[in-house]
Amino acid sequence: QVHLVESGGGLVQAGGSLRLSCAASGRTGSTYNMGWFRQAPGKEREFVAAITWSSDNTYYADSVKGRFTISRDNAMLTVYLQMNSLKPEDTAVYYCAAYRGPYYRDRASYNYWGQGTQVTVSS
Repeated sequence: QVHLVESGGGLVQAGGSLRLSCAASGRTGSTYNMGWFRQAPGKEREFVAAITWSSDNTYYADSVKGRFTISRDNAMLTVYLQMNSLKPEDTAVYYCAAYRGPYYRDRASYNYWGQGTQVTVSS
């Protein structure tokens, strides 16, 4: 069992930055690949970024590539999402989740989810 708790969301002006954190608990937490998804009002939850357990590979949605950076600290069982050059269309609830296997874009691949943290970007 892996329990995930996100933090770091808030209100920021367009062009600003935020860093989201996802703290994992559970003795197998460091062996999972991790991902971030987001869900805007009235829209489906969409993939944002993912990182393998060893940090060897990172993956990004085209909409955030070059602006967002995913990283992890396995000793601290924490995953981060650094978000720069934020846009109003980045406004959403952001969720971290844990998965195994190769299909990081597929929500069905994820075994555990956090409760989400709200990010609001004003224009």
